[in-house]
Amino acid sequence: MIQELITTFQLLPHPEGGYYKETYRSAGSIAHNALPPVFGGDRSYSTAIYFLLEQGNFSAFHRIESDELWHFYAGGSLLVHVLNPAGELHTIKLGADIANGETFQAVVPAGSWFASETAPGTSFSFVGCTVAPGFDFSDFELAKANVLSAAYPQYTALIERLCRQ
Repeated sequence: MIQELITTFQLLPHPEGGYYKETYRSAGSIAHNALPPVFGGDRSYSTAIYFLLEQGNFSAFHRIESDELWHFYAGGSLLVHVLNPAGELHTIKLGADIANGETFQAVVPAGSWFASETAPGTSFSFVGCTVAPGFDFSDFELAKANVLSAAYPQYTALIERLCRQ
């Protein structure tokens, strides 16, 4: 099933881990002068991707300048670990088992550090992400474990496990 998803949706390796394919980029854009100063140029109104993560892989801690809405599609549960600027950790459980606290959609607020991994016993998670204002790689920052651990020492074990640098 994993290889079928990669082939069917023409997924590519993502720099933070897993596979992705941009599926939407709005034709319209927001002018740089109408955006907050954290954005370095014009941005699309919105963008969307498919994202596939296999068991044993992870999406490393990173942050972006926009809100990111996650959508669950297929496979098993995905755990999205979110560290907000106030130092609080929240784990979102994306999946179809609503009786056990899973949800089909959830938002990671702009500026939050976040990483994801499949839940124990899950072979893969196939999800989507919608970003507004639209995603641009210049708004993407991959965490360095030592820097992030210094800011959030109470979560060092999680950070070291889910960072690539």
